[in-house]
Amino acid sequence: MSTQPLFSTDKPAFTLHRGTRPLLVSMPHVGTYVPAALAERFTDEARTVPDTDWHLERLYDFAREMGASILAATHSRYVIDLNRPPDNANLYPGQDTTGLCPVDTFDKTPVYAGTGAGPDDAEIAARRDAVWHPYHAALAGELARLRAEHGTVALWEAHSIRSVLPRFFEGRLPDFNLGSANGASCDKGLADRLLAIAQAVPGHTAVLNGRYKGGHITRFYGQPQQGVHAVQLELAQCAYMSEQYPFAYDAPRATALQPVLRDMLGTMLAFVEGK
Repeated sequence: MSTQPLFSTDKPAFTLHRGTRPLLVSMPHVGTYVPAALAERFTDEARTVPDTDWHLERLYDFAREMGASILAATHSRYVIDLNRPPDNANLYPGQDTTGLCPVDTFDKTPVYAGTGAGPDDAEIAARRDAVWHPYHAALAGELARLRAEHGTVALWEAHSIRSVLPRFFEGRLPDFNLGSANGASCDKGLADRLLAIAQAVPGHTAVLNGRYKGGHITRFYGQPQQGVHAVQLELAQCAYMSEQYPFAYDAPRATALQPVLRDMLGTMLAFVEGK
Protein backbone atom coordinates (compact mmCIF):
# COMPACT_ATOMS: atom_id res chain seq x y z
CA MET A 1 0.00 0.00 0.00
CA SER A 2 1.30 3.47 -0.90
CA THR A 3 2.58 5.66 1.91
CA GLN A 4 2.53 8.81 -0.20
CA PRO A 5 0.19 11.51 1.08
CA LEU A 6 -2.58 12.71 -1.17
CA PHE A 7 -2.27 16.27 -2.40
CA SER A 8 -4.08 19.26 -0.94
CA THR A 9 -3.76 22.98 -1.52
CA ASP A 10 -5.04 26.13 0.14
CA LYS A 11 -4.89 28.30 -2.99
CA PRO A 12 -7.26 28.47 -5.98
CA ALA A 13 -5.83 26.98 -9.16
CA PHE A 14 -6.10 30.16 -11.22
CA THR A 15 -6.96 33.82 -11.46
CA LEU A 16 -9.32 34.97 -14.21
CA HIS A 17 -9.95 38.45 -15.54
CA ARG A 18 -13.01 38.47 -17.81
CA GLY A 19 -12.63 40.83 -20.73
CA THR A 20 -15.07 42.31 -23.21
CA ARG A 21 -13.55 41.26 -26.54
CA PRO A 22 -13.12 37.81 -28.14
CA LEU A 23 -9.57 37.11 -26.95
CA LEU A 24 -8.43 34.86 -24.10
CA VAL A 25 -4.78 34.95 -23.02
CA SER A 26 -3.89 31.75 -21.16
CA MET A 27 -0.77 31.55 -18.96
CA PRO A 28 -0.55 27.98 -17.64
CA HIS A 29 3.09 28.13 -16.52
CA VAL A 30 3.31 31.45 -14.64
CA GLY A 31 2.40 29.91 -11.28
CA THR A 32 5.02 29.66 -8.55
CA TYR A 33 3.00 28.34 -5.61
CA VAL A 34 3.91 24.99 -4.07
CA PRO A 35 1.96 23.93 -0.95
CA ALA A 36 4.22 23.66 2.09
CA ALA A 37 3.82 19.91 2.57
CA LEU A 38 4.89 19.30 -1.01
CA ALA A 39 7.72 21.84 -0.94
CA GLU A 40 9.23 19.93 1.99
CA ARG A 41 9.82 17.01 -0.39
CA PHE A 42 11.54 19.19 -3.02
CA THR A 43 15.24 19.82 -3.45
CA ASP A 44 16.53 23.29 -2.63
CA GLU A 45 16.81 24.03 -6.35
CA ALA A 46 13.27 22.91 -7.09
CA ARG A 47 11.89 25.20 -4.38
CA THR A 48 13.08 28.14 -6.50
CA VAL A 49 10.83 26.79 -9.33
CA PRO A 50 13.39 27.74 -12.03
CA ASP A 51 11.31 26.45 -14.96
CA THR A 52 8.56 29.02 -14.46
CA ASP A 53 7.36 31.22 -17.36
CA TRP A 54 8.49 34.27 -15.40
CA HIS A 55 6.86 37.73 -15.47
CA LEU A 56 4.36 37.08 -18.26
CA GLU A 57 1.53 38.80 -16.40
CA ARG A 58 3.69 41.93 -16.26
CA LEU A 59 4.88 41.56 -19.84
CA TYR A 60 1.30 41.25 -21.10
CA ASP A 61 -0.17 43.88 -18.76
CA PHE A 62 -1.45 45.82 -21.79
CA ALA A 63 -3.81 42.98 -22.71
CA ARG A 64 -6.44 44.08 -20.18
CA GLU A 65 -6.81 47.49 -21.75
CA MET A 66 -7.23 45.76 -25.11
CA GLY A 67 -10.31 44.02 -23.66
CA ALA A 68 -8.78 40.55 -23.43
CA SER A 69 -9.65 37.92 -20.85
CA ILE A 70 -6.61 36.67 -18.93
CA LEU A 71 -6.38 33.26 -17.27
CA ALA A 72 -3.26 32.71 -15.15
CA ALA A 73 -2.14 29.67 -13.19
CA THR A 74 -1.18 30.03 -9.55
CA HIS A 75 0.60 26.71 -8.92
CA SER A 76 4.04 25.79 -10.20
CA ARG A 77 4.32 23.40 -13.12
CA TYR A 78 6.23 21.18 -10.64
CA VAL A 79 2.90 20.63 -8.89
CA ILE A 80 1.19 19.75 -12.17
CA ASP A 81 1.76 20.86 -15.75
CA LEU A 82 -1.44 22.41 -17.06
CA ASN A 83 -0.21 22.24 -20.66
CA ARG A 84 0.09 18.46 -20.67
CA PRO A 85 -2.71 16.00 -21.45
CA PRO A 86 -4.33 14.58 -18.32
CA ASP A 87 -3.16 11.08 -19.30
CA ASN A 88 0.47 12.31 -19.53
CA ALA A 89 0.81 11.39 -23.22
CA ASN A 90 4.03 12.68 -24.82
CA LEU A 91 3.20 15.58 -27.15
CA TYR A 92 6.54 15.24 -28.95
CA PRO A 93 7.08 11.50 -29.55
CA GLY A 94 10.73 10.59 -29.76
CA GLN A 95 11.85 13.78 -28.01
CA ASP A 96 12.67 14.32 -24.36
CA THR A 97 9.97 16.15 -22.41
CA THR A 98 8.91 16.65 -18.81
CA GLY A 99 5.73 14.97 -17.62
CA LEU A 100 2.38 15.88 -16.16
CA CYS A 101 3.88 15.94 -12.66
CA PRO A 102 7.58 16.51 -13.36
CA VAL A 103 10.18 14.61 -11.38
CA ASP A 104 13.13 16.48 -12.89
CA THR A 105 13.91 20.02 -13.98
CA PHE A 106 14.66 21.24 -17.49
CA ASP A 107 18.33 20.67 -16.62
CA LYS A 108 17.45 17.08 -15.66
CA THR A 109 18.21 17.59 -11.97
CA PRO A 110 15.82 16.02 -9.43
CA VAL A 111 12.73 17.87 -8.27
CA TYR A 112 12.37 15.57 -5.24
CA ALA A 113 14.94 15.01 -2.51
CA GLY A 114 15.59 11.36 -1.77
CA THR A 115 14.29 8.22 -3.41
CA GLY A 116 10.59 7.51 -3.42
CA ALA A 117 9.61 11.11 -2.74
CA GLY A 118 7.87 11.64 -6.08
CA PRO A 119 4.10 11.35 -6.54
CA ASP A 120 2.34 8.03 -6.97
CA ASP A 121 -0.74 7.53 -9.15
CA ALA A 122 -3.16 8.46 -6.37
CA GLU A 123 -1.35 11.70 -5.62
CA ILE A 124 -1.18 12.60 -9.31
CA ALA A 125 -4.93 12.03 -9.54
CA ALA A 126 -5.45 14.28 -6.51
CA ARG A 127 -3.35 17.03 -8.11
CA ARG A 128 -5.37 16.71 -11.31
CA ASP A 129 -8.59 17.13 -9.36
CA ALA A 130 -7.33 20.08 -7.30
CA VAL A 131 -5.43 22.08 -9.95
CA TRP A 132 -5.55 20.72 -13.52
CA HIS A 133 -9.31 20.24 -13.85
CA PRO A 134 -10.26 23.62 -12.32
CA TYR A 135 -7.89 25.49 -14.67
CA HIS A 136 -9.24 23.69 -17.72
CA ALA A 137 -12.83 24.13 -16.60
CA ALA A 138 -12.19 27.87 -16.34
CA LEU A 139 -10.50 27.91 -19.74
CA ALA A 140 -13.32 26.00 -21.43
CA GLY A 141 -15.94 28.10 -19.66
CA GLU A 142 -14.39 31.39 -20.69
CA LEU A 143 -14.05 30.26 -24.30
CA ALA A 144 -17.70 29.23 -24.26
CA ARG A 145 -18.73 32.60 -22.83
CA LEU A 146 -16.77 34.52 -25.43
CA ARG A 147 -18.06 32.33 -28.24
CA ALA A 148 -21.64 32.87 -27.09
CA GLU A 149 -21.10 36.64 -27.13
CA HIS A 150 -18.92 37.00 -30.21
CA GLY A 151 -19.21 33.84 -32.32
CA THR A 152 -15.50 33.48 -33.11
CA VAL A 153 -12.72 33.78 -30.53
CA ALA A 154 -8.93 33.81 -30.29
CA LEU A 155 -6.93 31.86 -27.72
CA TRP A 156 -3.37 33.09 -27.13
CA GLU A 157 -1.15 30.67 -25.23
CA ALA A 158 1.54 32.79 -23.55
CA HIS A 159 4.75 30.95 -22.67
CA SER A 160 8.47 31.56 -22.25
CA ILE A 161 11.56 29.43 -21.85
CA ARG A 162 15.32 29.75 -21.50
CA SER A 163 17.01 30.35 -24.83
CA VAL A 164 19.58 27.58 -24.35
CA LEU A 165 18.37 24.20 -23.09
CA PRO A 166 20.38 21.30 -24.50
CA ARG A 167 17.89 18.79 -23.12
CA PHE A 168 15.21 19.98 -25.54
CA PHE A 169 16.97 21.58 -28.51
CA GLU A 170 20.40 22.25 -30.00
CA GLY A 171 21.96 25.68 -29.98
CA ARG A 172 19.95 28.80 -29.20
CA LEU A 173 16.18 28.94 -29.49
CA PRO A 174 14.69 31.63 -31.77
CA ASP A 175 13.24 34.59 -29.88
CA PHE A 176 9.66 34.09 -31.15
CA ASN A 177 8.48 30.48 -31.37
CA LEU A 178 4.94 30.46 -32.72
CA GLY A 179 2.93 27.25 -32.76
CA SER A 180 -0.32 26.40 -34.49
CA ALA A 181 -0.17 22.61 -34.16
CA ASN A 182 1.23 22.43 -37.69
CA GLY A 183 -1.67 24.51 -38.95
CA ALA A 184 -4.47 22.62 -37.19
CA SER A 185 -5.25 25.06 -34.37
CA CYS A 186 -5.84 28.30 -36.29
CA ASP A 187 -6.33 29.79 -39.73
CA LYS A 188 -3.17 29.51 -41.84
CA GLY A 189 -3.33 33.10 -43.04
CA LEU A 190 -3.58 34.33 -39.46
CA ALA A 191 -0.56 32.28 -38.38
CA ASP A 192 1.42 33.59 -41.34
CA ARG A 193 0.57 37.19 -40.42
CA LEU A 194 1.72 36.64 -36.85
CA LEU A 195 4.98 35.13 -38.10
CA ALA A 196 5.53 38.13 -40.39
CA ILE A 197 5.15 40.50 -37.41
CA ALA A 198 7.78 38.56 -35.46
CA GLN A 199 10.15 38.27 -38.40
CA ALA A 200 10.06 42.05 -38.88
CA VAL A 201 11.47 42.77 -35.40
CA PRO A 202 15.07 43.99 -35.81
CA GLY A 203 17.70 41.90 -34.09
CA HIS A 204 15.30 39.04 -33.32
CA THR A 205 14.56 35.65 -34.83
CA ALA A 206 11.25 33.88 -35.34
CA VAL A 207 9.83 30.54 -36.44
CA LEU A 208 6.40 28.98 -36.91
CA ASN A 209 5.89 25.35 -35.86
CA GLY A 210 9.57 24.77 -35.15
CA ARG A 211 10.67 22.98 -31.97
CA TYR A 212 7.50 24.22 -30.23
CA LYS A 213 4.27 23.64 -32.13
CA GLY A 214 1.85 24.20 -29.27
CA GLY A 215 1.12 22.10 -26.23
CA HIS A 216 -2.04 20.38 -25.06
CA ILE A 217 -4.04 23.59 -24.68
CA THR A 218 -3.32 24.83 -28.20
CA ARG A 219 -3.94 21.43 -29.74
CA PHE A 220 -7.05 20.56 -27.74
CA TYR A 221 -8.89 23.90 -27.71
CA GLY A 222 -7.77 25.23 -31.08
CA GLN A 223 -10.72 24.27 -33.26
CA PRO A 224 -10.97 26.75 -36.15
CA GLN A 225 -13.97 24.94 -37.61
CA GLN A 226 -15.76 25.53 -34.29
CA GLY A 227 -14.77 29.19 -34.08
CA VAL A 228 -11.72 28.95 -31.79
CA HIS A 229 -8.36 29.98 -33.27
CA ALA A 230 -5.47 29.10 -30.94
CA VAL A 231 -1.81 30.11 -31.20
CA GLN A 232 1.05 29.47 -28.77
CA LEU A 233 3.98 31.85 -28.42
CA GLU A 234 7.04 30.46 -26.67
CA LEU A 235 9.28 33.46 -26.06
CA ALA A 236 12.99 33.10 -25.44
CA GLN A 237 13.36 34.56 -21.97
CA CYS A 238 16.52 36.49 -22.83
CA ALA A 239 14.28 38.78 -24.91
CA TYR A 240 12.73 40.33 -21.79
CA MET A 241 14.42 39.07 -18.59
CA SER A 242 17.51 37.57 -17.04
CA GLU A 243 17.70 33.82 -17.49
CA GLN A 244 19.82 33.45 -14.35
CA TYR A 245 18.52 33.26 -10.77
CA PRO A 246 16.76 35.31 -9.43
CA PHE A 247 15.29 35.72 -12.94
CA ALA A 248 14.94 39.50 -12.88
CA TYR A 249 12.62 41.36 -15.23
CA ASP A 250 14.55 43.44 -17.77
CA ALA A 251 12.33 46.50 -18.09
CA PRO A 252 14.07 48.13 -21.09
CA ARG A 253 14.01 44.95 -23.13
CA ALA A 254 10.46 44.11 -22.07
CA THR A 255 9.20 47.58 -22.88
CA ALA A 256 10.73 47.33 -26.35
CA LEU A 257 9.05 43.96 -26.85
CA GLN A 258 5.56 44.91 -25.71
CA PRO A 259 4.51 46.77 -28.89
CA VAL A 260 5.30 43.61 -30.87
CA LEU A 261 3.14 41.49 -28.58
CA ARG A 262 0.39 44.10 -28.71
CA ASP A 263 0.54 44.00 -32.51
CA MET A 264 0.21 40.21 -32.45
CA LEU A 265 -2.78 40.25 -30.11
CA GLY A 266 -4.33 43.06 -32.13
CA THR A 267 -3.92 40.96 -35.27
CA MET A 268 -5.66 38.05 -33.57
CA LEU A 269 -8.51 40.30 -32.50
CA ALA A 270 -8.89 41.89 -35.93
CA PHE A 271 -9.12 38.45 -37.49
CA VAL A 272 -11.79 37.02 -35.17
CA GLU A 273 -13.74 40.28 -35.17
CA GLY A 274 -13.74 40.28 -38.95
CA LYS A 275 -11.99 43.63 -39.31
